[in-house]
Amino acid sequence: MASVNSVNVDGKQNNSEVIIIGAGIVGIAAAAVLSEAGHSVLVVDRTGICEETSSGNAAALAFSEVLPLASKGVMKKVPGWLMDPLGPFAIRPSYLLKLLPWLYRFWRASSPSALRNSTVVQGQMMQLAEREMLALAERAGVTDMIHHEGNLELYESEAELQAAMPGWEAKKQAGIDYTVVRGAELAALQPGLSPRFVVGCFVPKWKNVSDPKLYGKALWAYAEKLGSRYQQGIVTKIAHMQGGAEVTLADGSKLQCKKLIVAAGAWSHHLSAQLGDAVPLETERGYNTTLPVGAYDIRRQLTFPGHAFVITPLTTGVRVGGAVELGGLTLPPNYARSEAMLKKAKQFLPQMNIEGGRQWMGYRPSTPDTLPVIGYSSASKDIVYAFGHGHLGLTQSAATARLVTQLLNHETTALPVSAFSPKRF
Repeated sequence: MASVNSVNVDGKQNNSEVIIIGAGIVGIAAAAVLSEAGHSVLVVDRTGICEETSSGNAAALAFSEVLPLASKGVMKKVPGWLMDPLGPFAIRPSYLLKLLPWLYRFWRASSPSALRNSTVVQGQMMQLAEREMLALAERAGVTDMIHHEGNLELYESEAELQAAMPGWEAKKQAGIDYTVVRGAELAALQPGLSPRFVVGCFVPKWKNVSDPKLYGKALWAYAEKLGSRYQQGIVTKIAHMQGGAEVTLADGSKLQCKKLIVAAGAWSHHLSAQLGDAVPLETERGYNTTLPVGAYDIRRQLTFPGHAFVITPLTTGVRVGGAVELGGLTLPPNYARSEAMLKKAKQFLPQMNIEGGRQWMGYRPSTPDTLPVIGYSSASKDIVYAFGHGHLGLTQSAATARLVTQLLNHETTALPVSAFSPKRF
């Protein structure tokens, strides 16, 4: 495809066939797949390649996570979320008023029919996500960065396991294999666990990447080899124009393109609103601490559903993190959440060394129904959205890249994208 490419100098306009706003894992994957398809791609981001939320996640390719965040009776839990700032799911009281419209939609998404629909759609998305990610990793030459040790989900009583079984049955119906483990089998999967954990569910086909930041940068190296380019800049405005779109940066310079993808994570709804698409996007603020290499011999990802955090072995250390805090983009971090998870990790694995860790907070872009926003803008089919993946950006990035490439090429998509439409709200 023909395109005009130039370097932005002295505030003059710069033209590229496809501009992607956002250099997180979704934008990186889209750049790779679009470049493979022959597009000329420019990625614009305010900080760098895989430097923000995509750099600090739990490194999970969570293809088995088909259940929505909303659940039956979810709104009854809100008072508890307000009262416990260190709990697994917390709401900053000062943010509650602003959050109410999102919480209302979150409640609507917890109805039985909505949950069934979201689970089915998420299951289809995950099947595509697994195929596309493994294929992209193969083409990019980074398969050695994907680990296949599985995930061990841990419970402190048989009653806790039984309460979780409806979710496991839903996963089984979606084709996800798991095994219930106890005793010596449980101890072999992760030596050194506290005896408080009496049973677990092991998902053997669960995968993790060696380090999410390094993995994202490796995929970018592949995209760059194919011709993708990067420009640092803060995007303040986007607009449809004849034959494409225009992007305005904070320094006043403008970029023009034939096609535009908005993949700016938790900031994306500010841009979509400029095109007439009011998307209820909220920010799940996630916290973690990455301990030094050798902090403990973690054999595979360990998930503690009763406490809403995970422990993940990385090539660069041991990451302890997760949980959800709804608090928007501007409130200061509450790193006491990281410290609380770390103290629990020490209780759960008494021999773990929790000294010398690196704290982090990131902004997960979350929709009320847990499904991402993938589809055309109201303004033009030259502008496509690719955001709102919540906890699952890394997991669903390659599938999203395939879908947005097909949308921009006006091809039949690998999945019907109506369920992901920005207009569904």
